[in-house]
Amino acid sequence: MKPIISGIQQIGIGNPFVHEAWRWYREKFGMDVKIFEEAAEANLMLPYTGGQPHKRHAILAINMNGGGGFEIWQYTSRVPVAAAFEIQYGDLGIYACKIKSRDVNATFNKLKKQGVNILGDVTSDPKGETHFYLKDLYGNVFEIVKADDWFGKTNFTTGGSYGALIGVTDIEKSKKFYGEILGFDKVVYDIEDTFADTAVLPGGQIKSRRVLLAQSSSRRGPFSKLLGNGEIELIKIYDRPAKKIFENRYWGDLGFIHLCFDIQGMKEMKELCTTKGYPFTVDSGDHFDMGEAAGHFSYIEDPDGALIEFVETHKVPILKKFGWHLNLQKRNPEEALPNWMVKAMGLNRKR
Repeated sequence: MKPIISGIQQIGIGNPFVHEAWRWYREKFGMDVKIFEEAAEANLMLPYTGGQPHKRHAILAINMNGGGGFEIWQYTSRVPVAAAFEIQYGDLGIYACKIKSRDVNATFNKLKKQGVNILGDVTSDPKGETHFYLKDLYGNVFEIVKADDWFGKTNFTTGGSYGALIGVTDIEKSKKFYGEILGFDKVVYDIEDTFADTAVLPGGQIKSRRVLLAQSSSRRGPFSKLLGNGEIELIKIYDRPAKKIFENRYWGDLGFIHLCFDIQGMKEMKELCTTKGYPFTVDSGDHFDMGEAAGHFSYIEDPDGALIEFVETHKVPILKKFGWHLNLQKRNPEEALPNWMVKAMGLNRKR
């Protein structure tokens, strides 16, 4: 059996104030359904936390329109550290999070009225679709992009995380990594130039090669309908050296700390990653309790060290106030959960 990837489960975002950040993401992006909240010690990420365990507070929130969630993360045993330099377009690692939108112009107008720090105006990307960039209250860059796959319909025109812009040193090596391991095997565009749409980003005026990757086939698995499709944009810059975004910092410090995929078949994923030359650097073992949820998680690094997480969900809360938790280990790993069951999680919405 090959590992099954249901989609992008979440993107991890290191923040200085977890509840303030979640309130902002609720109000601006509609990330208002809490899957879990936990204050605990992160004692399994020692390769990325200076060899010492550290306490943290984390909230996983989703948008019932569909798309991946946000794991909003804050150190509580140390002050989270910002990059010692201005992070620029093309720097190595996860530079920006993509957010899906039903109507890019409507999203732009709404966020502009709310006083969000929008970078420039609505422009067109290399495939001719409208999009725009913005910064959150801590300076993290998000890109609002058009999408046509949706799970539900809320009052928000946005859904959840739809992918990422990732700075790389070797496009061909990274294309192979994201294609063969994560299923982004379709090249939507591959263009080398200077681009008008990226000129609004710090350092975005220089020549770069942009490669947009998507999936050639639909995702499968329990949460595939909710998580939907996604895309990865690889960026290789010229004329200035790219810096590592998390150079001399810990996982969990400020910024985008990882990109997480919901999977079934952790053993098979481990074998695949090892065969391709990207062995697990962190492995929680067969079962890890995350408070209201439970599962098995692991990490690998992309060719430039960006962290990719895999989570095989075992237990997830559906109706918390009634104590209803779904045990996924008793279900066919390839089948999507019934819509009504996934929609029930929306009853955990925080207004």
